[in-house]
Amino acid sequence: MANDPYDFATRAIHAGAAPDPTTGARSTPIYQTTAYVFDDVDHAASLFNLQTFGYIYSRLTNPTVTVLEERLASLEGGRAAVCAASGHAAQLLAFFSLMEPGDEFLASRNLYGGSITQFAHAFKKFGWICHFVDPADPQNFKAALTPKTKAIFCEALANPGGSVVDLEPIAAIANAARIPLMVDNTLATPFLCRPFEWGADIVLHSTTKFLAGHGNAMGGAVIESGRFDWLSTNGRFPSMTEPDPAYHGLKFAETFGDFGYSMKTRAVGLRDLGPTMAPLNAFLTITGIETLHLRMARHVANAQAVAEYLAAHPAVAWVSYAGLKTSPYHALAKKYLPQGPGAVFTFGVKGGFDAGVRIVEGVELFSHLANVGDTRSLIIHPASTTHRQLTQAQQIAAGAGPDTIRLSVGLEGSDDLIRDLDRALARASG
Repeated sequence: MANDPYDFATRAIHAGAAPDPTTGARSTPIYQTTAYVFDDVDHAASLFNLQTFGYIYSRLTNPTVTVLEERLASLEGGRAAVCAASGHAAQLLAFFSLMEPGDEFLASRNLYGGSITQFAHAFKKFGWICHFVDPADPQNFKAALTPKTKAIFCEALANPGGSVVDLEPIAAIANAARIPLMVDNTLATPFLCRPFEWGADIVLHSTTKFLAGHGNAMGGAVIESGRFDWLSTNGRFPSMTEPDPAYHGLKFAETFGDFGYSMKTRAVGLRDLGPTMAPLNAFLTITGIETLHLRMARHVANAQAVAEYLAAHPAVAWVSYAGLKTSPYHALAKKYLPQGPGAVFTFGVKGGFDAGVRIVEGVELFSHLANVGDTRSLIIHPASTTHRQLTQAQQIAAGAGPDTIRLSVGLEGSDDLIRDLDRALARASG
């Protein structure tokens, strides 16, 4: 269905799914099983040799998860997808298929705080080195390239500040360097932005957020465009182009062509690291995606109303939402996110750190917790929670300074959300 001219809404409901062939069940069943019976010894051998597609063990593949993978590939306009247990697990798998010890990659410094920590500290244990780059000028990525650089990573719509990255020139830089551009599209979702259309090679998601949409299912996904030519990189990606000793010398890029990266990620990354998505979480995410187009439109409308209210409030120092005409990212949002710049943004409260703490403790309708993308509206003070492991300079660079409050605007009535914030701001200002 990925190549058929169906509307986004139609694909959000149907892509990858069909009535169950045994029972006729219309909703995708939850295949809560660990393993699958082989037809015979030859069938088993062909599956283990990657000569036949099918199911062996649910650490690698599961029918419920497969429906979600095919649906995500369709919605993003990609060739194939691999799901994982969380967004962080998806990032680990994505780089595991590319990197060797001593390799480097570039990442926008405007990232979710957990990603900054993963890249700067955990990845070092694999021998992978990340260099953080200011994305305000795309040429900064070109200046930071080295012979060891294997990828460029950015968030299309950055968490927590809602800044918009200029994808097209960054993609051109990556393409000229013959390295993939990896884009986290979690906050935008494919309903608002499709990075492959702007030159990205790999798209990642924390499906936990807007895709699942209800705060009830963890997950992540790695989606490939199918356009990156691994064989033309002169051996720069040996894990893709050289014989794999665990599969009798099979070369993934040569054998599987435009979905070789996904096969490598699944057959080696999932097999050896094991961060598998649970079938129940896949089922819940599939169900959530069926209303993605409806939910995102409401999320955006509510976020715009709340941002405009905050921008006019005397206790608010600034609002970082690309939907406001005063935002430095407004023009980029019109280009890359014409249906709206998402529903996660930050604002600065007068009174700094202490006032920020009082506001998150003073709301009643907003939930104070560490997530985004829920049907419910959420609030957090990043400097005391999600970004507290960073230095103050890193917090400010990431758009999470001491006065910063992050909102994830949900699907409630916008007037109710505004009243809740108004009361909390009044209490915080004394």
